[in-house]
Amino acid sequence: FWLKRFGSTPSMANVPVADLSKEQQDELLCTYAALILHDDGAEINPQNMTNLIKAAGCNVEAYWPLLMSKMISNVGMETLIKLGSGAGGGGGGGGGGGGGAAAGGDGGAAAGATEEKKVEEEEEEEDMEFDLFG
Repeated sequence: FWLKRFGSTPSMANVPVADLSKEQQDELLCTYAALILHDDGAEINPQNMTNLIKAAGCNVEAYWPLLMSKMISNVGMETLIKLGSGAGGGGGGGGGGGGGAAAGGDGGAAAGATEEKKVEEEEEEEDMEFDLFG
């Protein structure tokens, strides 16, 4: 799939980790630690992040886990994952409805139109909330 679409296999980043500054590496380590903790269902706090980073044989400046865990507790991990994915809400599931019209009523059509309008409004609101440079 990837070769057909992009001409090569996807990469995690355009810059090798060795070329990152110490601060960028620390941020990356904390990001990975937070994602691992989140995936495991563990509490994302400075101590858990530090323990995980040290278990990986790495170390970061002491303020990074505190900073990252505070941001995660304020914003929410799910929100951060959605913002960082670069994916714009995937269009959702379509169809459904239509059964009412086949049964002789048109109540389903009116409800479907209302739902479509609501989904479009939500997508517009989500697009407006994201600020790449803010």
